[in-house]
Amino acid sequence: MTSRRARAGRGWDASPPRTGDAAAAAPRRGRRNADAATSSASPTDEAELARELCLRQLAVRPRTRAELARALTRRGISAEVATAVLDRYDEVGMIDDAAFARAWVSSRHAGRGLARRALATELRQRGVDGDVAKAALGELDDETEAETARALAERKLRATRGEPDAVFRRLVGMLARKGYSPGVAIRAVKEALAAQSAEAAEFAEQIDAEALSDVEVDP
Repeated sequence: MTSRRARAGRGWDASPPRTGDAAAAAPRRGRRNADAATSSASPTDEAELARELCLRQLAVRPRTRAELARALTRRGISAEVATAVLDRYDEVGMIDDAAFARAWVSSRHAGRGLARRALATELRQRGVDGDVAKAALGELDDETEAETARALAERKLRATRGEPDAVFRRLVGMLARKGYSPGVAIRAVKEALAAQSAEAAEFAEQIDAEALSDVEVDP
């Protein structure tokens, strides 16, 4: 699945580029103005401000309901108004946590090579419901994860030098940081080493992936 991009050339982690002191001051001025406006706003004005804040957030990248709720709280929007605005955005499809989770999993796995464990953490941090996250993660199967882990190991191996044992631990650590289980990471690195050279293949042949699956490796 192809991730949605709100602006050409910008992805999930994008934020509007700003440079210089004036640009750095702009967000602070915007927050002060928004907070001042909220404190004296009528319910109708507050709802309009909440809608404007949500649209600004969504213009950068898709957001979960929880992310938007946190943004509104930071700007002083009352819980009652925030709930009403977010409920309406849910109704019209501007907020869709299930679609967000599916796109996030697809994009972050394809772009960063993240495994389900790391992706689950990211979705949880963004306030995605556990069942919704589980359904999205279910679209990433064991075979795809294993193939991605090996591709990452092979790419990293081409740029890594050192003794086989040190290289092995470095690559397994890299995969572990991306959320791969020890068993998957060790098998991927073993296969990558076996395909590199006769010396690496000899070392890989001695590695027992099952026996090492519970062993701590260097990060």
